Amino acid sequence: MPINFSGITNQNILGKILRSPLRLIPPRTVLPILQGKLRGKKWIVGSGQHGAWLGSYEYEKQLLFQQIIQEGSVVYDLGSNSGFYTILGSVLVGNLGKVVSFEPHPCNLGFLREHLHLNHVQNVTVIDAAVSDCSGFIQFAGDGFIGHISAQGELQVKTVSLDELIDTNVIPPPDFIKIDIEGAEMLALRGAKSMLNKAHPTILLATHGSEIHKDCCQFLDSLGYSIQPVYGDSIQKTDEIVAYFNGNYYDC
Repeated sequence: MPINFSGITNQNILGKILRSPLRLIPPRTVLPILQGKLRGKKWIVGSGQHGAWLGSYEYEKQLLFQQIIQEGSVVYDLGSNSGFYTILGSVLVGNLGKVVSFEPHPCNLGFLREHLHLNHVQNVTVIDAAVSDCSGFIQFAGDGFIGHISAQGELQVKTVSLDELIDTNVIPPPDFIKIDIEGAEMLALRGAKSMLNKAHPTILLATHGSEIHKDCCQFLDSLGYSIQPVYGDSIQKTDEIVAYFNGNYYDC
């Protein structure tokens, strides 16, 4: 059973003591992931939280990911950052499956592609764009870990909609979608409405803000999805949900 190192809070003395040696590791160091489904895979220390190479990053979500994704599936990773869930998805779907990874930030893209190269991953397609409700360009703000669409952003990135990519046969329809895109969740969902109505993928969604959370839940409910909290809280209190299609569709 993997140990959830990330679950040890950094707000007490024990957590601070355990984390202090990690600061001494040079950020470009490549280490093997210590535990979990990705044990032995190579990871660049400075590309994200130390929990990634320790194998305990978002521990509960990792377990849910493993329960849901089947071999041979098509997985979309929206907001892949440096690629932890992209690589996890690539292992779970196997040689017959496919992962499509979406990431607009140049720093994250660099780490993502390095991780795919270091681990000889062959079943991932990288799309260097932010997922929205239409194709084009938009301003982007923030660093690589919390980058987000913003009119005040200094970085311009390309945008794509999932429906357009699928309708033009650029990518196949998904069986599973992970969405963690720092506030642009409704834009991505609106740009995927046709696909959601036809393919009914399971969705693991992180929402950012109470209004966005409410809008996303209502939108998915209108398309026939049942929504459950990832961490056991009520739907109203959580910002991590998993949505399964239940067949009851109400056009919104």
